[in-house]
Amino acid sequence: MTKAKAPVRYKMHIKKGDTVQIITGSDKGKVGEVMQTFPKTSKVIVQGVNVKTKHVKPQQEGESGQITTFEVPIHSSNVMLYSTKEKTVSRICYTFNDEGRKVRMLKKTGEIID
Repeated sequence: MTKAKAPVRYKMHIKKGDTVQIITGSDKGKVGEVMQTFPKTSKVIVQGVNVKTKHVKPQQEGESGQITTFEVPIHSSNVMLYSTKEKTVSRICYTFNDEGRKVRMLKKTGEIID
């Protein structure tokens, strides 16, 4: 008899819709919004960051080829949450609000994200 495995839960400090700044790599310093997260691989897609181009061949006769651009995922450790009010990046901590809900807060500014 085999034992059933418990489902693995992945947790990242970044969620879809967060504003983040790139802290390393060729796009260092760029600020953008998280469009999609991949918790299993711990990667995120940030709007306007890590943009790649792809040359697409024509599919039908008489059609012309085209060049498409798209964002490629980057590791979540290479981004930090960005405060648009203070124009600065910060680590996060978890705290409880007045209703007792657990929320994310920027350590440097005290700004609550959720």
